Amino acid sequence: MMADLRSAAEANGNGRAPVGRNLDAKTIRGFGEEWSAFDQSGLTGAGYEEAFQAYFGIFPFDELPAAAEGFDLGCGSGRWALEVAPRVGLLHCIDPSEAALNVARARLAQLGNVRFHLASSDAMPLADDSQDFGYSLGVLHHIPHTGSALADAVRKLKRGAPFLLYIYYAMENRPRWYRSLWRASEAVRHLVARTPFGLRKTITTLIAATVYWPLARSAAAGERLGFDVTHFPLTIYRRQGFYTMRTDALDRFGTRLEQRFTRDEIKHMMKAAGLVDIRFSEKMPFWVAVGRRS
Repeated sequence: MMADLRSAAEANGNGRAPVGRNLDAKTIRGFGEEWSAFDQSGLTGAGYEEAFQAYFGIFPFDELPAAAEGFDLGCGSGRWALEVAPRVGLLHCIDPSEAALNVARARLAQLGNVRFHLASSDAMPLADDSQDFGYSLGVLHHIPHTGSALADAVRKLKRGAPFLLYIYYAMENRPRWYRSLWRASEAVRHLVARTPFGLRKTITTLIAATVYWPLARSAAAGERLGFDVTHFPLTIYRRQGFYTMRTDALDRFGTRLEQRFTRDEIKHMMKAAGLVDIRFSEKMPFWVAVGRRS
C-alpha cells in the first residue's frame, strides 16, 4: 500500500498522493500533464456546445431535484463541470491528479458551488446513498478495474438517481477496414505514450495536423456534398477546431492505459453495478449511456 501511495505521489509531481488504490500512476501523471498543457480554455462557442450536447443530450437535467448534489468522477480540467455546476446546487469534482485539479480550480474559480477532492474512484469522500446524480466521461476506461470503479460510483447515488458515462467503444459497429486502422493506431499509441511529455506533445500535435485535420475537413466537405460520412475516419471532428484535435490526439496517443468495451459489455457492467433503465445514445461518440440506481 505504501509503495502504491509513493508512486501515485510521484505521478502527481508534488508529493501529494490521491486517496485510493484503483489507479495507474503513470496514466494519472499523463493526464495531469495533458490538462496543464491544454486546459480547455480554447474550447468555446459552438464547438463546446456541440461537444457538451453529444455527452449530456440524454442526461435528465430536468428531472433532478432542486439544489441537486452530485459528482464529476475524473473531472480533469473541469470542462464539463463548467456547464453542469450552474444547473445544480453542489458539484463535487473528483480526480486523482493534483495537477488536473489545479487546472479545474482555476477554471471554475468563479463558481461557488464546486468542491474539489483528490481521490480515485474507490475512495471518493462522499457518503454512500447521498448523491442526486453523477457522471464520468472518458475516464472509466483509463482505470485498471473499470467495472469496480463504476460500482464504486453507483454506490454514492441515491435510489433512482441518474448516472451518465462515456466509455470507449470496441469498434464493434464499424466495418472491418475501420477496425484494422484502429489496430494500426494502437501500435503507434503504445510507442508514443512511453515518450517524455515534451516529445509526446510534439508528436501528437503533428498527428493532429497531418491526420486529424485533413481527415476531419475531408469529412466536412463530403457532408456538404451530400455524402454519408458516418464511417469516415475522424468524422466526429468535422465541426471541431484544431485545439480540440490537438487535445484529443494527445489523449488518444499519449495515454498509457486504455481499455475498450462493446455496448453489450458496458450494459452488463452497468447492470452489475446496480443501474437500471439504461439508455444509450445512438450518436457519436460511442458509447454514451445513462442509467438510474436501482
